[in-house]
Amino acid sequence: MSDTAFLPRARRKRLGLTPRQERTFNLLAAALVSAMVLGWAVSIGDQYLQRQESEETTPTPARLLASRLTDPRTPETAYLDDAQLDFLDTLRGRSGKLQAAFRAPGDTLTSPSEQRAPELSARFEAPSGREMASEDFTAPRDPGVYKLAVEMNKATRAIDDLRVITLVPFAEKKNDRIGLYYLGRWPFEGKGPPPRPSYANPTGFVEVTRENQDTAVSEHFKLRDFLTKDQFDVWPKYLLIDSRLIDKLELIVQELEEEGHPVEHVQIMSGFRTPIYNHSGGNTGGRASLSRHMYGDAADIFVDNDRNGVMDDLNGDGRVDPADSEVVARAAERVEAKYPALVGGVGIYPACCGHGPFTHVDVRGYRARWRGTGNG
Repeated sequence: MSDTAFLPRARRKRLGLTPRQERTFNLLAAALVSAMVLGWAVSIGDQYLQRQESEETTPTPARLLASRLTDPRTPETAYLDDAQLDFLDTLRGRSGKLQAAFRAPGDTLTSPSEQRAPELSARFEAPSGREMASEDFTAPRDPGVYKLAVEMNKATRAIDDLRVITLVPFAEKKNDRIGLYYLGRWPFEGKGPPPRPSYANPTGFVEVTRENQDTAVSEHFKLRDFLTKDQFDVWPKYLLIDSRLIDKLELIVQELEEEGHPVEHVQIMSGFRTPIYNHSGGNTGGRASLSRHMYGDAADIFVDNDRNGVMDDLNGDGRVDPADSEVVARAAERVEAKYPALVGGVGIYPACCGHGPFTHVDVRGYRARWRGTGNG
């Protein structure tokens, strides 16, 4: 039996709540629970709003790009998606290492087969800072070395590792020279059609100045590497250079490295030769009257990592001799096997006349092999 059974009846009633007190208590409890629920809901809503504001102030790259491309009030920006620039890959050659595109004035920078968004356009910047735009990616009319940027509406991206070089037309050569720089006459100039198209007169020249001579044409080579070794005090100079040759040289470097020969420096002993130099400049022994050097698609090279002016001991036999030139020649053979469009001449030369052994490489368009003497 409960202890309350022994209490007076009046006192037993006072132990519980009266109906009025119970109603009051229930109202207060309900109000307290409602306040707690409301506070919890407000807190969640506030956190959600803060998160939304944070997302709006730091948008994702996709949202950022979309807004920049569609909002006409958005200022210019240096952001474009990599995939939109894939059409430029062919300008980097088969090696992927080319850093210059050579074009006649007004020639298109990309081929019609290259797929690019119609909204894209090119912007070129001259050394003077003057800018010009091209919706169809045609090279500037004035010869020179230009920086390149690609635009799409308000989005802009500089292509820092690629230069567009507009050529000086061959017709600018008067009396065997351009300005003060002597070039001479090409073998079939004014003599009718040549025996092969590759022996036709050049299309145009790169104008090389004191200021632009260090322009990179690829990962390992610069404009000045290919200059004729004469008329040292005459500027500007004029140069022929075939991008296929540069590409082939870079691929040879890759082949050598894959074979276990690290390559830090390739010396171009002889690149472009003006016709007048080919016939009468320096030691002319061993030079061909139709040398590909006059057409800018040949180079005599040797690996010279220690930069001592002679070929390195590539085969590790303790000697520097034509066997090291053969290592380079075999790399050139492998390049031609993989890329028939780069087929050409490969010649192996011993040390002679003040220089060490070297390898001649060209992209004449047909296979030629020989062992030479003299200067190549």
